[in-house]
Amino acid sequence: MPTAERHPNAEPSAPSLPAGPAVPAGSAAPPAAAAPAEPTAPAEPAAPAGPTGPAGERPGPDPSVMREHYRHAGLAEEQLADDPYQQFTRWFQEAGEAGVAEPNAMVLSTADALGVPSARTVLLKGYDRRGFVFFTNYGSRKGTDLAANPNAALLFPWITLARQVIVAGRVEKVGRDETAAYFRTRPHGSQLGAWASEQSSPVADREVLEQRYADLAARYPEGEGVPVPPFWGGYRVVPRSVEFWQGRENRLHDRLRYVATADGWQVERLFP
Repeated sequence: MPTAERHPNAEPSAPSLPAGPAVPAGSAAPPAAAAPAEPTAPAEPAAPAGPTGPAGERPGPDPSVMREHYRHAGLAEEQLADDPYQQFTRWFQEAGEAGVAEPNAMVLSTADALGVPSARTVLLKGYDRRGFVFFTNYGSRKGTDLAANPNAALLFPWITLARQVIVAGRVEKVGRDETAAYFRTRPHGSQLGAWASEQSSPVADREVLEQRYADLAARYPEGEGVPVPPFWGGYRVVPRSVEFWQGRENRLHDRLRYVATADGWQVERLFP
Protein backbone atom coordinates (compact mmCIF):
# COMPACT_ATOMS: atom_id res chain seq x y z
CA MET A 1 0.00 0.00 0.00
CA PRO A 2 1.58 3.35 -1.01
CA THR A 3 2.51 5.67 1.83
CA ALA A 4 4.02 9.12 1.84
CA GLU A 5 4.91 12.00 4.11
CA ARG A 6 2.25 13.63 6.27
CA HIS A 7 -0.11 15.46 3.93
CA PRO A 8 -0.78 19.12 4.83
CA ASN A 9 -4.23 19.22 3.30
CA ALA A 10 -6.04 16.33 4.96
CA GLU A 11 -9.77 16.67 5.32
CA PRO A 12 -10.37 18.86 8.51
CA SER A 13 -17.75 21.70 7.87
CA ALA A 14 -36.58 26.24 4.43
CA PRO A 15 -37.39 29.55 3.71
CA SER A 16 -40.66 30.67 5.36
CA LEU A 17 -43.71 31.02 3.18
CA PRO A 18 -44.70 34.62 2.32
CA ALA A 19 -47.73 36.08 4.09
CA GLY A 20 -50.94 36.31 2.09
CA PRO A 21 -52.13 39.73 0.82
CA ALA A 22 -53.76 42.01 3.38
CA VAL A 23 -57.39 43.11 2.87
CA PRO A 24 -57.36 46.83 1.98
CA ALA A 25 -59.03 49.21 4.44
CA GLY A 26 -62.69 49.80 3.64
CA SER A 27 -63.01 46.63 1.62
CA ALA A 28 -65.84 44.27 2.17
CA ALA A 29 -65.10 41.26 4.29
CA PRO A 30 -64.53 38.11 2.28
CA PRO A 31 -67.57 35.86 1.93
CA ALA A 32 -67.93 32.89 4.20
CA ALA A 33 -66.29 29.76 2.91
CA ALA A 34 -68.60 27.51 0.93
CA ALA A 35 -69.13 23.90 1.96
CA PRO A 36 -66.30 21.75 0.63
CA ALA A 37 -67.09 20.00 -2.61
CA GLU A 38 -66.82 16.28 -3.02
CA PRO A 39 -63.15 15.40 -3.58
CA THR A 40 -62.31 14.53 -7.14
CA ALA A 41 -59.33 12.70 -8.55
CA PRO A 42 -56.60 15.02 -9.81
CA ALA A 43 -56.33 15.41 -13.55
CA GLU A 44 -53.86 13.11 -15.20
CA PRO A 45 -50.69 15.01 -16.13
CA ALA A 46 -49.69 15.04 -19.75
CA ALA A 47 -47.32 12.22 -20.57
CA PRO A 48 -43.75 13.53 -20.84
CA ALA A 49 -42.04 13.37 -24.17
CA GLY A 50 -40.02 10.20 -24.49
CA PRO A 51 -36.41 9.90 -25.64
CA THR A 52 -37.58 9.85 -29.26
CA GLY A 53 -39.47 13.15 -29.03
CA PRO A 54 -43.17 14.08 -28.65
CA ALA A 55 -44.20 12.56 -31.98
CA GLY A 56 -42.04 9.49 -31.75
CA GLU A 57 -39.52 11.07 -34.08
CA ARG A 58 -35.91 10.62 -33.09
CA PRO A 59 -34.20 14.04 -33.07
CA GLY A 60 -30.79 12.59 -33.84
CA PRO A 61 -28.50 9.64 -33.10
CA ASP A 62 -29.81 7.29 -30.42
CA PRO A 63 -27.46 7.50 -27.39
CA SER A 64 -29.08 4.47 -25.73
CA VAL A 65 -27.42 2.12 -28.22
CA MET A 66 -23.99 3.78 -28.13
CA ARG A 67 -21.48 1.75 -26.14
CA GLU A 68 -17.87 0.68 -26.16
CA HIS A 69 -16.64 -2.66 -24.93
CA TYR A 70 -13.43 -1.96 -23.07
CA ARG A 71 -10.59 -4.43 -23.50
CA HIS A 72 -7.90 -2.51 -21.67
CA ALA A 73 -5.50 -3.87 -19.09
CA GLY A 74 -6.49 -3.27 -15.49
CA LEU A 75 -5.04 -1.17 -12.70
CA ALA A 76 -3.97 -3.00 -9.53
CA GLU A 77 -2.95 -1.56 -6.19
CA GLU A 78 0.60 -2.86 -6.49
CA GLN A 79 1.02 -0.91 -9.74
CA LEU A 80 0.35 2.45 -8.13
CA ALA A 81 3.04 5.02 -7.38
CA ASP A 82 3.64 6.17 -3.83
CA ASP A 83 1.57 9.32 -4.24
CA PRO A 84 -1.01 10.63 -6.71
CA TYR A 85 1.36 13.14 -8.29
CA GLN A 86 3.75 10.43 -9.42
CA GLN A 87 0.85 8.31 -10.64
CA PHE A 88 -0.62 11.27 -12.49
CA THR A 89 2.74 11.90 -14.17
CA ARG A 90 2.80 8.31 -15.46
CA TRP A 91 -0.71 8.49 -16.91
CA PHE A 92 -0.26 12.03 -18.22
CA GLN A 93 2.82 10.96 -20.15
CA GLU A 94 1.08 7.85 -21.48
CA ALA A 95 -1.89 9.97 -22.63
CA GLY A 96 0.43 12.17 -24.65
CA GLU A 97 2.26 9.19 -26.13
CA ALA A 98 -1.09 7.62 -27.10
CA GLY A 99 -2.04 10.71 -29.10
CA VAL A 100 -4.77 11.97 -26.79
CA ALA A 101 -5.76 15.42 -28.05
CA GLU A 102 -4.85 18.08 -25.49
CA PRO A 103 -4.18 15.70 -22.59
CA ASN A 104 -3.99 18.75 -20.31
CA ALA A 105 -7.65 19.59 -21.03
CA MET A 106 -9.76 19.06 -17.92
CA VAL A 107 -13.35 19.66 -16.87
CA LEU A 108 -13.43 22.07 -13.93
CA SER A 109 -16.56 21.84 -11.77
CA THR A 110 -17.42 24.53 -9.23
CA ALA A 111 -20.47 25.58 -7.22
CA ASP A 112 -21.61 28.98 -5.98
CA ALA A 113 -22.56 29.94 -2.43
CA LEU A 114 -25.98 28.30 -2.87
CA GLY A 115 -24.49 25.08 -4.19
CA VAL A 116 -25.58 25.67 -7.79
CA PRO A 117 -22.99 23.84 -9.91
CA SER A 118 -21.34 24.78 -13.17
CA ALA A 119 -18.68 23.13 -15.31
CA ARG A 120 -16.39 24.00 -18.19
CA THR A 121 -13.23 22.76 -19.86
CA VAL A 122 -9.99 24.53 -18.96
CA LEU A 123 -6.32 23.72 -19.48
CA LEU A 124 -3.92 22.43 -16.85
CA LYS A 125 -0.90 24.74 -16.84
CA GLY A 126 1.18 23.27 -14.06
CA TYR A 127 1.22 20.69 -11.28
CA ASP A 128 3.49 19.54 -8.50
CA ARG A 129 3.06 18.29 -4.95
CA ARG A 130 1.19 21.47 -4.07
CA GLY A 131 -1.63 20.79 -6.54
CA PHE A 132 -2.97 21.41 -10.06
CA VAL A 133 -2.89 24.92 -11.58
CA PHE A 134 -5.04 26.73 -14.16
CA PHE A 135 -5.45 30.41 -15.07
CA THR A 136 -8.55 32.50 -15.71
CA ASN A 137 -10.33 35.80 -15.22
CA TYR A 138 -11.18 36.34 -11.54
CA GLY A 139 -14.52 37.85 -12.56
CA SER A 140 -15.61 34.83 -14.62
CA ARG A 141 -18.31 32.42 -13.48
CA LYS A 142 -15.68 30.04 -12.11
CA GLY A 143 -13.88 32.92 -10.42
CA THR A 144 -16.99 34.18 -8.63
CA ASP A 145 -17.93 30.60 -7.69
CA LEU A 146 -14.50 30.03 -6.16
CA ALA A 147 -14.61 33.33 -4.27
CA ALA A 148 -17.80 32.16 -2.54
CA ASN A 149 -17.03 28.44 -2.34
CA PRO A 150 -13.30 27.60 -2.69
CA ASN A 151 -13.76 23.94 -3.56
CA ALA A 152 -13.63 22.28 -6.96
CA ALA A 153 -13.27 19.04 -8.89
CA LEU A 154 -11.17 18.33 -11.98
CA LEU A 155 -11.81 15.58 -14.51
CA PHE A 156 -9.25 14.50 -17.11
CA PRO A 157 -11.21 12.47 -19.74
CA TRP A 158 -8.59 10.42 -21.57
CA ILE A 159 -11.20 8.48 -23.54
CA THR A 160 -8.75 6.95 -26.03
CA LEU A 161 -7.21 4.98 -23.15
CA ALA A 162 -10.53 4.43 -21.33
CA ARG A 163 -9.07 6.39 -18.44
CA GLN A 164 -10.19 9.20 -16.20
CA VAL A 165 -8.46 11.07 -13.39
CA ILE A 166 -10.74 12.87 -10.92
CA VAL A 167 -9.24 15.41 -8.51
CA ALA A 168 -11.26 16.97 -5.68
CA GLY A 169 -10.03 19.54 -3.21
CA ARG A 170 -9.88 23.07 -1.95
CA VAL A 171 -8.80 25.92 -4.20
CA GLU A 172 -6.40 28.77 -3.56
CA LYS A 173 -5.06 31.60 -5.73
CA VAL A 174 -1.46 31.32 -6.85
CA GLY A 175 0.89 34.22 -6.15
CA ARG A 176 1.14 37.18 -8.51
CA ASP A 177 4.79 36.34 -9.29
CA GLU A 178 3.74 32.87 -10.47
CA THR A 179 0.89 34.39 -12.48
CA ALA A 180 3.21 36.94 -14.13
CA ALA A 181 5.78 34.26 -14.98
CA TYR A 182 3.13 32.20 -16.77
CA PHE A 183 1.51 35.23 -18.45
CA ARG A 184 4.84 36.09 -20.10
CA THR A 185 4.90 32.65 -21.77
CA ARG A 186 1.53 33.17 -23.48
CA PRO A 187 1.38 34.19 -27.15
CA HIS A 188 0.98 37.94 -27.71
CA GLY A 189 -2.58 37.47 -28.98
CA SER A 190 -3.59 35.48 -25.91
CA GLN A 191 -2.18 38.21 -23.67
CA LEU A 192 -4.33 40.78 -25.46
CA GLY A 193 -7.33 38.44 -25.30
CA ALA A 194 -7.08 38.32 -21.51
CA TRP A 195 -7.53 42.11 -21.44
CA ALA A 196 -10.21 42.23 -24.15
CA SER A 197 -12.63 39.75 -22.60
CA GLU A 198 -14.80 40.43 -19.55
CA GLN A 199 -15.17 36.70 -19.26
CA SER A 200 -18.70 35.34 -18.60
CA SER A 201 -20.28 38.82 -18.90
CA PRO A 202 -22.88 39.48 -21.63
CA VAL A 203 -21.63 41.26 -24.75
CA ALA A 204 -23.80 42.96 -27.38
CA ASP A 205 -22.23 41.20 -30.34
CA ARG A 206 -18.98 39.78 -31.72
CA GLU A 207 -18.01 43.16 -33.16
CA VAL A 208 -17.65 44.66 -29.67
CA LEU A 209 -15.14 41.99 -28.71
CA GLU A 210 -13.22 42.33 -31.97
CA GLN A 211 -13.03 46.12 -31.60
CA ARG A 212 -11.73 45.88 -28.05
CA TYR A 213 -9.05 43.48 -29.26
CA ALA A 214 -8.13 45.79 -32.16
CA ASP A 215 -7.78 48.76 -29.80
CA LEU A 216 -5.47 46.74 -27.54
CA ALA A 217 -3.42 45.52 -30.51
CA ALA A 218 -2.86 49.15 -31.54
CA ARG A 219 -1.84 50.07 -28.01
CA TYR A 220 0.43 47.04 -27.50
CA PRO A 221 1.86 46.04 -30.89
CA GLU A 222 3.70 42.74 -31.37
CA GLY A 223 7.01 42.81 -29.51
CA GLU A 224 5.84 45.27 -26.87
CA GLY A 225 5.31 43.94 -23.37
CA VAL A 226 1.71 43.47 -22.28
CA PRO A 227 1.10 43.98 -18.54
CA VAL A 228 -0.65 41.27 -16.56
CA PRO A 229 -4.32 42.16 -16.04
CA PRO A 230 -5.03 42.70 -12.33
CA PHE A 231 -8.30 40.78 -12.75
CA TRP A 232 -6.61 37.68 -14.18
CA GLY A 233 -4.52 35.00 -12.52
CA GLY A 234 -3.99 31.43 -11.44
CA TYR A 235 -5.75 29.02 -9.12
CA ARG A 236 -4.37 25.87 -7.55
CA VAL A 237 -6.58 22.88 -6.71
CA VAL A 238 -5.06 21.29 -3.61
CA PRO A 239 -6.27 17.68 -3.62
CA ARG A 240 -8.11 15.95 -0.86
CA SER A 241 -8.55 12.96 -3.14
CA VAL A 242 -7.33 11.82 -6.56
CA GLU A 243 -9.08 8.92 -8.30
CA PHE A 244 -7.61 6.90 -11.16
CA TRP A 245 -10.30 5.20 -13.24
CA GLN A 246 -9.52 2.49 -15.76
CA GLY A 247 -12.28 1.10 -17.99
CA ARG A 248 -12.58 -2.69 -17.94
CA GLU A 249 -14.68 -5.37 -19.62
CA ASN A 250 -18.34 -5.82 -18.56
CA ARG A 251 -18.24 -2.42 -16.83
CA LEU A 252 -16.14 -3.94 -14.01
CA HIS A 253 -13.89 -0.91 -14.03
CA ASP A 254 -10.90 -0.37 -11.77
CA ARG A 255 -11.26 2.66 -9.50
CA LEU A 256 -8.39 3.39 -7.13
CA ARG A 257 -8.52 6.58 -5.09
CA TYR A 258 -5.81 8.29 -3.08
CA VAL A 259 -7.26 10.04 -0.03
CA ALA A 260 -5.32 12.59 2.04
CA THR A 261 -5.03 11.68 5.72
CA ALA A 262 -3.05 12.98 8.66
CA ASP A 263 -0.45 10.30 7.97
CA GLY A 264 -0.11 10.78 4.22
CA TRP A 265 -2.00 9.21 1.34
CA GLN A 266 -4.29 6.22 1.80
CA VAL A 267 -5.46 4.19 -1.20
CA GLU A 268 -8.94 2.69 -1.42
CA ARG A 269 -10.66 0.69 -4.11
CA LEU A 270 -14.17 1.73 -5.13
CA PHE A 271 -16.96 -0.29 -6.66
CA PRO A 272 -17.31 0.65 -10.34
